[in-house]
Amino acid sequence: MFGPDQPVILQLIEAPIEKAMKALEGVAMELDDCAFPLLKGIVQTDDAKIGFKDANWCLLIGAKPRGPGMERADLLKDNGRIFITQGQIIDAVAAEDARIAVVGNPANTNCMIAASQAKRLPADRFTAMVRLDQNRAQTQLAKKAGVDLTTVKNIFIYGNHSPSMFPAFAHATIGGRPATEVITDSAWLQGPFCETVGKRGAAIIAARGASSAASAANALVDHVRELVTPGAIHSIAVKSNGVYGFDANVWAGVPVRTTTPGSYEVITDYKMDDFAKSKLAATNKELVEERAFVADLIP
Repeated sequence: MFGPDQPVILQLIEAPIEKAMKALEGVAMELDDCAFPLLKGIVQTDDAKIGFKDANWCLLIGAKPRGPGMERADLLKDNGRIFITQGQIIDAVAAEDARIAVVGNPANTNCMIAASQAKRLPADRFTAMVRLDQNRAQTQLAKKAGVDLTTVKNIFIYGNHSPSMFPAFAHATIGGRPATEVITDSAWLQGPFCETVGKRGAAIIAARGASSAASAANALVDHVRELVTPGAIHSIAVKSNGVYGFDANVWAGVPVRTTTPGSYEVITDYKMDDFAKSKLAATNKELVEERAFVADLIP
């Protein structure tokens, strides 16, 4: 992912500086200990202008978590202020070919806010991660069908990275056959399958008392790897521009095909049945509501 002249930039936000920098030092040690052949240098900083300077990839993993009694609108606005600053700085100092991937939740709307601050970098450089949902959906289909994970293809995530997202099972294949022919239990597909994928993060927190950091990190590797692999077909959240009925100005998960390293085209020819259309309408409604909550932060 990184070449010999592209140092890894490590940055922590919203934490006491001394504690954060000490933790960052430990992360840098672990990266050294991994002996990654492409790791040629590490810059440790708490200054975003230094961290994003000439960066080719900006991976925004930090966001403010929801606290006790906090309203969703307040969470969106608090995170919005963080991503305003990051979007402005990235636009000012990152490399000409910079790509930005947002992981910190609410990822879609945080990405939209960061992109809204950019004057130099186009909106299509800003993507949000729904790959964790795609990976979860792929695994659930494989387990239900009793097959190897690698036989499940073309399971894509539409909409928000939230319980409202939609894993479009009707387009998936298992062993080259439509998933709906292999798994004939439509009630399971429309019910427990969608619910399990959408609420998997909460289930993990309930089980282990911590968020799904490891699987999210793995999904971010997948997100970037496939965005630099021409021909790869995968799910990312991008500015919708109205595809699949989404509001044109929200960032929504859709299937894309990577064209050249870092660039993609949205695949627009998948047909939606009535159930899928209802799910897309629901997740679009949530994205539009989130945009409305932060409308005063968007130029």
